[in-house]
Amino acid sequence: MPSPTIVWFRDDLRISDHPALHWAIERGEPIVALYLFDQHSPEIRPLGSASKWWLHRSLLALDTSLRELGSALTLRSGPARETIAALVSEVGAGAIAWNRRYGASRAIDQDLKAQLRAQGVDAHSFHANVLFEPWTITTKDDKPFQVFTPFWRSCLSGEPPRQPLSTPTALPAVESVESEQLAEWALEPDSPEWSASLSDHWTPGEDGANDRLGAFLETGLALYHRRDEPGIDATSMLSPHLRFGEISPHQVWHQTHQVTQPDARANVEKFLSEIGWREFTINVAYQHPQLHTQNIKPAFDQFPWRWPENSELEPWHRGLTGIPLVDAGMRQLLRTGYMHNRVRMVTASFLVKNMLVHWRLGEQWFWDRLVDADEANNPGSWQWVAGCGTDAAPYFRVFNPVVQADRFDPDGSYRRKWLPEWGTDDYPDPILDLKESRGRALSAFDATKASPLTG
Repeated sequence: MPSPTIVWFRDDLRISDHPALHWAIERGEPIVALYLFDQHSPEIRPLGSASKWWLHRSLLALDTSLRELGSALTLRSGPARETIAALVSEVGAGAIAWNRRYGASRAIDQDLKAQLRAQGVDAHSFHANVLFEPWTITTKDDKPFQVFTPFWRSCLSGEPPRQPLSTPTALPAVESVESEQLAEWALEPDSPEWSASLSDHWTPGEDGANDRLGAFLETGLALYHRRDEPGIDATSMLSPHLRFGEISPHQVWHQTHQVTQPDARANVEKFLSEIGWREFTINVAYQHPQLHTQNIKPAFDQFPWRWPENSELEPWHRGLTGIPLVDAGMRQLLRTGYMHNRVRMVTASFLVKNMLVHWRLGEQWFWDRLVDADEANNPGSWQWVAGCGTDAAPYFRVFNPVVQADRFDPDGSYRRKWLPEWGTDDYPDPILDLKESRGRALSAFDATKASPLTG
């Protein structure tokens, strides 16, 4: 009698280079391809609005791919510990497989693996969504790295990442497994005015991810040395596809190494080091599961950040601060669910240092509006800018948005694209003085350093 295998899809919404799916096919039994929408387990951070928009479309794309192989996506919702156990019993599964995750949710996986194995179910997890698993990259003292450069040097000193696994050509399916309807989950935003243009900029799903990587390697990688200039197309734009696992870092790694154009090859090492930053922030989240709520450096628990009402944050939210580079970045976020990385640093610095607003409020806004918001990179980047994180920018480094614009957007093309009223009477006056607000931030930092609680 068949003993089906459940393949539990999570942040790996693809069929190629999918170790858990590969193992399930080799096991030889019918497969239940499951996506569980878990917004109930305490270890799971509920998705933001833009992430839900992306997830809806990515699940549609995954279901299409599975149907082409003779299967389909089964949808369930609820807390994982109870819902997974119930499905295993319902279909009489003899095995379950998933690809590992590394934040707070790994506690769920550990509990389920122990529970199911005790019941005789063959439960397996696999290395799939990072190049190097966190516990494999440590210092000589067997401690986690706190600084990126030696971390990445250690990564590169060992065996190279494995080759991607092949794409399956057929899947043996379990018939008549009940599935919830995607529309029931109401992932589409209730207020579509900010999300209406997202589909103009993105194609969620595995095909969209592969197309994006192909286009970047063909034309963008040769320009990557100019990646800090937001007005040109010199970045990969792969971050949301990697966040949802529509493409694996192993695929990105090996396809990037296959480029032959000399101008592109000159930028391979630097581009892959940015993939390394993704690895590093996942490593940090593995060490600090509450990365989005707790300062890594406890001294900053005493820092006098403000927690203003949303009404005071409205100019920053809507790109109406009167500081052109900040406003251009926030308008890009509103229209596309994305912001150029250099501008992310500038807008974040403006909020937490010039406005003295707690980084968690900025992180929460980006979590809700970024299509690439993930539990490692988003809070890790905010803590980096705020000065309280691992390998953080020193607090006294306050990004001057005027200087940054002069250096990285010298012709104003990025600002003009997102601020059509820039330079007219319709553009607002600055909400604060950059020099004075920088001084206040540095004074607050000095006072924190002098505190007996931090000294």
